[in-house]
Amino acid sequence: MSAVNGIAWFQIGSDQPEQAARFYGEVFGWTFADDEAAGAAYRIITTPAEDGLQGGLADTRGESPNHAVFSVLVADVDATCEQAEATGGKVLIKRSTPSGIVIAHLLDPSGNQFQVFTPPAA
Repeated sequence: MSAVNGIAWFQIGSDQPEQAARFYGEVFGWTFADDEAAGAAYRIITTPAEDGLQGGLADTRGESPNHAVFSVLVADVDATCEQAEATGGKVLIKRSTPSGIVIAHLLDPSGNQFQVFTPPAA
C-alpha cells in the first residue's frame, strides 16, 4: 500500500461492468477477479505492468455516476472532505464498505472527480 496522501488505487465504476471489463481487458490486457471480501459486486483489476497499481471495477447499479478515477490514501476521510470543501471542492458520496473501508468521491474546483479512502482499522 502506498503512503498516506499518495495514489494507492484506481477505480472504474460502471452501470455495465461486464462491458467495461471486456473493453479494458481487450484494449490493455487487464484481468479481472471477483473480490469476495467486498461484500458487493466488485472485481479486482490487475494490469500487466510489473509493480503496477491494482484497481477495482465497481458495479454502480446506477446509484452513482460512471467513473474512472484515481484514489488517494488519506489518514482521515472526514477531515479530508472538510478540507476539500473549504478549498472549493465538493463531496459527491461518502460511505463505508462492509469490510470497513471508508470512501468518498470528491470533485476538485475544476470538476474533476477523484476518490479518497482509508483502509479498515487494524
